[in-house]
This record gives sequence, structure tokens and C-alpha cells, in this order.
Amino acid sequence: MFTATLALIGGVILAGVGGVLFVRGVLGFARWARIPAAIAAATLGAFATSSPEVFVSTIAALDGKPAIGLGDATGSNVVNIALILALALLIKPIRSPHREMRLDFWAAIVASVLIGGVAADGVIGALDGALLIVAFAVWMTLHVRRALAERRKPLTGEAVAGYRVLVDGVAGLSLLVLAGHLVVDGAQTIAAAFAIPPYLIGATLVALGTSMPELATTLVAQRRGHDHVGLGTLLGSNVFNGLFIVGIAAVITPIPVQGSGLWIALGAALYAVVLAWPGASERLGRNRGVALIAGYAAYLSLLAVFAAH
Repeated sequence: MFTATLALIGGVILAGVGGVLFVRGVLGFARWARIPAAIAAATLGAFATSSPEVFVSTIAALDGKPAIGLGDATGSNVVNIALILALALLIKPIRSPHREMRLDFWAAIVASVLIGGVAADGVIGALDGALLIVAFAVWMTLHVRRALAERRKPLTGEAVAGYRVLVDGVAGLSLLVLAGHLVVDGAQTIAAAFAIPPYLIGATLVALGTSMPELATTLVAQRRGHDHVGLGTLLGSNVFNGLFIVGIAAVITPIPVQGSGLWIALGAALYAVVLAWPGASERLGRNRGVALIAGYAAYLSLLAVFAAH
């Protein structure tokens, strides 16, 4: 048990460090290759911030424990908005134009609804996973088309050294692969020892660990005055987690849906995304942060009461 706990903690730390390095490598590559920032944010950036979930969920599926990956992906969606956005809002309010987040807002809602639809029969199979991946491809296509349409002028700014991009990307990717193995092994052992359902531990401990890149990205963007970048990253990560990651895991191996954990997570994710809509004022204040934190506390309480056995 002690070894499993160390593996889980070590995996969470490596996931955070690896995720940050991989984000830096991917975005550095975008500038080095002179890819417009909008396209990089909509495609490479979404993959970068969700990279820990990708590796944890894929490794869990390959190890025959897809429920941990499902819990990680859907639990991370709750953490992204109900916890990370809430913390950012408690620091200071966020402004975000409707036009900047409309596509991701609706896509995040559709992702949760689609997962609920394909899970209604008690298993998310390969065909269900393929459907989720197709929906993800549609979202990405819309993002790329919009980015191309809005491109105004060539990129400017400081050049990025190619070797630095390579080092960051390879180092981050390596740490994420190692973190994925450690987190899955540790979580699996702890879940078995305490008779905790794999989904539940994935939706709580694992989800918190793999959401570290989103936390770092959001707080840095907020500090630099790019509020809409942080909010867009969180919503885009939710779409990536719900459609691509769950889809890939289901294609690898069918995911059984047992108990109420998934439904609690999907309901909490929808609640959080709705609260993330800024409304006519195009502003999210601290009161939204308090409401989101309260929702996250309720989510954990519901999991403990209804999904712990």
C-alpha cells in the first residue's frame, strides 16, 4: 500500500511537470513552425493541456482498467471548471467575449450529453467511441476553419530555438508516459485495497493530478491579462477529454458503466459549464467562483455517498 501511494503521488507530480513541459514544447513548436496562434490554441494547445489524461486513459485501457480512464476524463472535466475556474475567479473576475467562447461552450455541453447517450446501455463500446471521435473531428474542423478565416497578418514575436522545442516536447512526453503507468498502477492497487470502484478513484485523485497543466495555463493566462485564453483552454480541454479521450479508450476496450459515478460527474460537468457562460455582461465574477466551488463540494459529497460502493 505504501508503495502504491508513493507511485500515485509520484505519478501525479510527474504528470504536472510533464504536462507543463509538453505544453511549452507544443506551443513552442507552433511558433517555430509559424503556425497561427489561433490554430495552435484550437488544436495543439487542446492536446497539450489534456496530455496527462490522454496517457493515463490510454494506459488504463490497455491494462484492462478502462473505468479508471473514464473516471479521469470525466472527473477532470468537473475539476477544470468547478475547481480551477473557480479558483481563478476568486483571485479576480474574468472577462470573455461571447464570440471567443461560443463554440467551445456548446461543444462542452454536447460532449457530456453524448457520453451520457452512449453510456445509457451500460457500456461504452467501440462504435460508441468512434462516434465520440467523429464528433471531436467535427469540432476541430470548425475551429480550424474559423482560425483560418480570422487570420490577419504574419506572426510576430521572439523566435523559438528548435532544439529547445524538441527538448521540452520529448522530456514532457517521456514524463507523461511514466506518470501514466505510475498513476494507473497506484490507483488500481489503492482501489482494490479499500474496495473503491476504479471509476471513483479515477474521478477524484487521478483527475486532480492530471488537471495540473490546465491549472497552470489558466492562472498564467489570467495573470498576463489574457482571460479568454484561460477560459477557452478549460472549455477546450473538456471537449478533448469527453470526446477524444473517452472515444479512444472505448475503441481500445469496451468501458463498462457501473453505479452512479459517471452520471454524477456528467451532471456536475454540465452544471459547471452552464455557470461558465458569461452572459450579456461578458464577465464572470467572484460570485460565480463561489457557486462553482459549492458545486464541486456537492459533487464530491454525492460521489462519496452514492458511488463509493
